[in-house]
Amino acid sequence: MKKLSFVIPCYRSEKTLPHVVREIQEKMREMDRYEYEIVLVNDCSPDNTFEVIRALCMENKNIIGIDLARNFGQHAALMAGLRQTSGDYVVCLDDDGQTPPGEVDKLLDKLDEGYDAVYARYDHKKHSAFRNFGSGINEQMTKIMLGKPKELQVSSYFAVRRFVVDDMVRYENSYPYVIGLVLRSTSKIANVSVNHREREEGASGYTLKKLIGLWFNGFTAFSVKPLRIATALGAVSAVMGFVYGIYTIIKRLLNPDVPLGFSSTMAAIVFFGGMIMLMLGLIGEYIGRIYISLNNSPQYVIREKING
Repeated sequence: MKKLSFVIPCYRSEKTLPHVVREIQEKMREMDRYEYEIVLVNDCSPDNTFEVIRALCMENKNIIGIDLARNFGQHAALMAGLRQTSGDYVVCLDDDGQTPPGEVDKLLDKLDEGYDAVYARYDHKKHSAFRNFGSGINEQMTKIMLGKPKELQVSSYFAVRRFVVDDMVRYENSYPYVIGLVLRSTSKIANVSVNHREREEGASGYTLKKLIGLWFNGFTAFSVKPLRIATALGAVSAVMGFVYGIYTIIKRLLNPDVPLGFSSTMAAIVFFGGMIMLMLGLIGEYIGRIYISLNNSPQYVIREKING
């Protein structure tokens, strides 16, 4: 009998989490060909989420509860959960009920067709306009920076085979990015359409600051393309500056009465100065991440574990 592991990162979900867990249990009673476990990772939520997790673990020995010592972010929480799993298939989903556990069989059926990873695709997302905008930017970023296939849509609801998880958890650097880890592990990835529900309680925990941090993490942790783009922009700027300099000299030779242009000089200085600062900042971001990784900064710190 195959075993199925569910991993749910939890933040401000004291009201929604019991319903999500109950729906998983009901679905697994229908799918009795699988053993299953549920790993709940509290990402230092400020409400009573971990107390809810504790109660669920006391009622069900196949539920594992993990309490992180501080807020490390969704992707670090996922990594903490993935390292606790033992299933042949691992399914990751959200704690707010918007990703329907009752449709997990669609993802598993696609895995049984021979794919290594399957992502849920939503035809009609129920996120806010801001969250949808952030997801769209993330899609473009993963396509350009990480080589994601154009037709593939990624989401927080996905299922992977055991060997993919084993490869993902080998990554021990300080800035995990789960989508990048999946893309580097296999190219046999598919989509299935599932429903996306309205949020029952609260609001999304993704602020603009967190989304920007996620984008930076994605394209600096798994790609050197930003550095190559910076090199290309620097080369283009240098050529533009050289051409403009030649143009200025020729213009001056042809017409000595032409006054030297203070405004154009300042514009050029500001433009090239800004480009230099941008490139230095980007290089500094990479160097900073290398420094933090060399200092063995942890992906997460576990304060408490239940049933694990």
